[in-house]
Amino acid sequence: MRTALELAREAEIAGEVPVGAVVVHDGAIIGRGSNRPIGASDPTAHAEIEALRNAANLKGNYRLPGATMYVTLEPCAMCAGAMIHARIEKLVFACGDPRSGAAGSVFNILQSNQLNHRVAVESGVLKSECRDLLQQFFRQRRGASGS
Repeated sequence: MRTALELAREAEIAGEVPVGAVVVHDGAIIGRGSNRPIGASDPTAHAEIEALRNAANLKGNYRLPGATMYVTLEPCAMCAGAMIHARIEKLVFACGDPRSGAAGSVFNILQSNQLNHRVAVESGVLKSECRDLLQQFFRQRRGASGS
């Protein structure tokens, strides 16, 4: 999760919402990603999607069974769906997203019995640090806009 937090800080420096993600398999990081939808002009360029793409390219396979995703913010529905398709075994996230979280806060896509794969979920790892980074980012953004 510390590496994901470093990636979130890199996203913040680039002017993106500070979210970072890593995919780990057999104890090694095989995928890294940070938010970059603004810079990439790509609405799918969330940290989780970037990390999944990176891991899949490294493995030469879009399926990543046995892998764990670590992410600083609870994934949205798009990212949760991608984790299902990739067959991620476990998700570990720092802080929940009460507006669009799809790992239990708003939806629980990752453990839906209606889908053909379920992802184990753990939350709260480095919660304070990740939450503080996000809150500070949005406070600064609101201050800059004058609202």
